[in-house]
Amino acid sequence: MPIHKHPTPSTSRSDPGSDATPDSRRDGAARCFKRPSRSPNAGNLLLSCLCFVCLALLPRPAAAATNEPLAASDLAGALRVNGLPLTEAEQTQMLGSVQRSLEAFATLRLRRFSDATPPALRFDPRPNGWVPPQPVPSNPPPALPRMQRPTSADDLAFLPVTDLAALLQSRQVTSEELTRLALDRLRRYGPSLHCVVTLTEDRALAAARRADAEIQAGRWRGPLHGIPYGAKDLLATRGIPTTWGAPPFTNRIIDLDATVIQRLDQAGAVLVAKLSLGELAMGDTWFGGLTRNPWKPDQGSSGSSAGSAAAVAAGLVPFALGSETLGSIVSPATICGVTGLRPTFGRVPRTGAMTLCWSLDKIGPLARTAQDCALVLEAIRGPDLQDPSCIDVPCEPPSSRPLAQIRIGFLEMDLSRDSINASNHLATLEQLRQLGANLRPVRLPDIPSSPLWLILNAEAAASFDAFTRDNLDDQLVQQGPGSWPNLFRAARLIPAVEFIQANRLRQELIEAMGHFFRDIDVLVAPAWTGQTLLFSNMTGHPCVVVPNGDKTGGAPASICFLGGLFREGDAISVATAFQRATSWHHQRPDLSQLPPP
Repeated sequence: MPIHKHPTPSTSRSDPGSDATPDSRRDGAARCFKRPSRSPNAGNLLLSCLCFVCLALLPRPAAAATNEPLAASDLAGALRVNGLPLTEAEQTQMLGSVQRSLEAFATLRLRRFSDATPPALRFDPRPNGWVPPQPVPSNPPPALPRMQRPTSADDLAFLPVTDLAALLQSRQVTSEELTRLALDRLRRYGPSLHCVVTLTEDRALAAARRADAEIQAGRWRGPLHGIPYGAKDLLATRGIPTTWGAPPFTNRIIDLDATVIQRLDQAGAVLVAKLSLGELAMGDTWFGGLTRNPWKPDQGSSGSSAGSAAAVAAGLVPFALGSETLGSIVSPATICGVTGLRPTFGRVPRTGAMTLCWSLDKIGPLARTAQDCALVLEAIRGPDLQDPSCIDVPCEPPSSRPLAQIRIGFLEMDLSRDSINASNHLATLEQLRQLGANLRPVRLPDIPSSPLWLILNAEAAASFDAFTRDNLDDQLVQQGPGSWPNLFRAARLIPAVEFIQANRLRQELIEAMGHFFRDIDVLVAPAWTGQTLLFSNMTGHPCVVVPNGDKTGGAPASICFLGGLFREGDAISVATAFQRATSWHHQRPDLSQLPPP
């Protein structure tokens, strides 16, 4: 498993040098689906792709696209693919318009867009008439617990951030000691878990010594000061490879620190490692292998924040940054038995992060407790003037009010349908009632879900347009029907009209979820079962996922607390109350069962 130790020469995503099986049938549909050829006849294949209707894949931005006029027969297959039964006369009439569209596509493909360039259409999760939370007076941070340093290094490694902060502030441990402990554990267990891409040892030790000097001088920056952490390897770090988990970017260095990395630097946190992610933010397989679940190392850790979840679960780092487009924090947190926080869309800037979907990507922490996640969110939130998706809305801190004063709904049908975790969910609801919660059964809006996937697939394909046309997708490890190479190609057949219609459906969902959260503050739902994960990602709602059952058998066990837009504090409050009354988040995997690297 590769663990980088030294930076290597920079490459860029837009530089091909760095950064459907072919079908012999000649009808229009076959020509639309045909995989790009590397032969001298690629220009003819380009000519035959009918992109005005189906956005079929063009392999090269070749000027030869207009050498051979299109014929009506070229349109027939594409129209069948898109369910548009036009007459022969109507098809013939379309030819001129389609030809002009092909010329426009060729012009577009000559332009290499920066990863930082979003489309002009900007997603806003706020429904019509939405009222933001009122600013709250800034309160001093909650008092840290009184802590006695544990005698065991393993016990120290599994402490939550709040306890480590107390030990640092009382000078019972030093940041350098915690940092060396993390680096040692990353070296010891990282190769077996396949969760480490790059150790950042020099940077980490320098930051730790700086933190110790400041704490010794009485200049305490806050609860993250001196705390080691890991970052998902789609976040740029100056002078350190940022690989996105994909072979074409193995040695690529981006000459900046992502905004969230900068903000954690300012909070005094210590970056010790870049952690694995599934290729281009899908799954748990990357160029270094399968990231393993510490609880069941014969299986993957789920993804795409695979390394972040595995490293926290195994006690290699106290917290890690992950990201989610559709489940990439929630899913590995569930599998690995850690706590994950997915903030509201627009709460945390994504500057310096890999773009997969402009209207869906979100950055958030994975840690031991919801309280730890709240501390990290406080450090990384807020606009940075570079990410146009950021929305400047007050951040309500977790509340100390009793659960009886928080309106909590639960998805009774979905919770009981979760065959693996139904008993855990029922016990969770009973625990919340014992804590004083008044629970009411609710149902999600009745909105069709399948068209919403068009949005994710189309945006992802656009983000990696040049990657696909330059045939870099051939270098990815995962090449199955559900993997990115095939999905990127298939997305070229999503008509622009249907993409717009899917976004109109998404707006209906936003409005419906806005009405839904007028009656409740927090929704209790399974992490996976039902439509909660898809709907809440499409609408940008925040959630906290926490373990709610025994993990020693290796089975996934988690519950999701979903909050209203920009009301992470409510979800964190309920999750924290649950964790204070239970001990599932204190369980540790048996790392002696890990296989050799």
